Amino acid sequence: MKVVKFGGSSLANGEQFKKVIAIVTAQPERQAVITSAPGKRFSDDIKVTDLLITYAEQFLNYLDTKKIQEKIFDRYQEIAQTFELPTEQLTWLKKELQQLQERTYPSAEYLLAAFKAHGEYFNARLLTLILNHLKIKARFIDPREVGLLVSSDSNDATVLPVTYENLARLDYTDEKLIFPGFFGVTKEGEIATFSRGGSDITGAIVARGLNAELYENFTDVDAIYATDPRLVQDPYAVTKMTYREMRELSYAGFSVFHDEAIVPAIEGRVKINVKNTNHPERPGTMIIPYQEFTPITPITGISSAKHFSALYLHKFLLNKETGFTLKILNILYKYGISYEHMPSGIDDLTIIFDNSQLTEAKRKAVSRDIRAVIQPDELRWIDDYALIMVVGEGMINRIGIMKDVILAISDHNINIHMINQGSSEVSIMLGTKSADADKAVKYIYEAFFEQK
Repeated sequence: MKVVKFGGSSLANGEQFKKVIAIVTAQPERQAVITSAPGKRFSDDIKVTDLLITYAEQFLNYLDTKKIQEKIFDRYQEIAQTFELPTEQLTWLKKELQQLQERTYPSAEYLLAAFKAHGEYFNARLLTLILNHLKIKARFIDPREVGLLVSSDSNDATVLPVTYENLARLDYTDEKLIFPGFFGVTKEGEIATFSRGGSDITGAIVARGLNAELYENFTDVDAIYATDPRLVQDPYAVTKMTYREMRELSYAGFSVFHDEAIVPAIEGRVKINVKNTNHPERPGTMIIPYQEFTPITPITGISSAKHFSALYLHKFLLNKETGFTLKILNILYKYGISYEHMPSGIDDLTIIFDNSQLTEAKRKAVSRDIRAVIQPDELRWIDDYALIMVVGEGMINRIGIMKDVILAISDHNINIHMINQGSSEVSIMLGTKSADADKAVKYIYEAFFEQK
């Protein structure tokens, strides 16, 4: 069997729903379907998830929510009307939309998670209704009923291992199983969402749990490209890549596929095929285990992300001080902050953070505690920080790859703040100023792909 997931742009309106239904029914083995919330119909449109966030914020601020509820309902009603679905079949949706603000939640964070999750929840139920209306056997699968259990991190949940046992017990024959993406339920029975874009994660979880032969992830591009098409015109389309290449690239800016979604696929050894809903006949990009992969280029992709900050520390004889790093980690743990990377020298150390981990209050508290405990000679924050990932299984067998990457940037007078290469030799990480990141990606791409 195959698991198919559709992104928000693939389910934005009735015409897109028609394409999705054609894809789902084209192959009987496409039995499990994961829905996202309706995305943008045009450039200035608003995603349903963002409308639901506005709904939650208005409710929390004691504002009238009638208009925003109507706006959300209209998005689904517009889709239903494309298929001439009787109006009374959407009564439940309007009722449940209203009931969201009548329920009791453990915290404002859990309220926000529940509101957000209903974009996918409503869309999955609507797709099920439409399929049945078209005489196609389909069943809605509620994560709360099937046991898709997640951690208690309300808006950044992770799947619990018992979920796979629960999914394996799911009974199905010739019907389509329609799952809402993006959320699961905690052991306490509360809705918790994955990080934004988390429907990819749901798809991978279901694919592993149902022991699928393939996870097809439908989006709005023909393939995964070697770099961002907004930076390079007509970039190289990658036909095959490995799990770890995809995870490295997704981490640093590739928005086609969620980096956390790779983990369940790896654990279940489920291959992933990223395809275009608008051109389903095109092969897309296959994501496979590295044992089955033969690289044809030294580099598979280059990506960048600018949502980082760095804390620089300098202290003489740092390398001689036992427990120095442990003291820093204890301070970060105290404030619930994880770090991304920690390159160091004999007298200095840089800690790189995702800005989503930080608030101004946390930055001040961490600085204060480090000064008190570590007593560095110098401590300063670097806000203008970007990370660039150069990724490729083919780099292992290519001598001089680091030199070529550095020359591609330095020849254009771009300063590199940090260089890090893992022992796997699959990726090279560079730190630059945010203003230089896009140019650096473009120059590295030109050096490796345009010359080729």
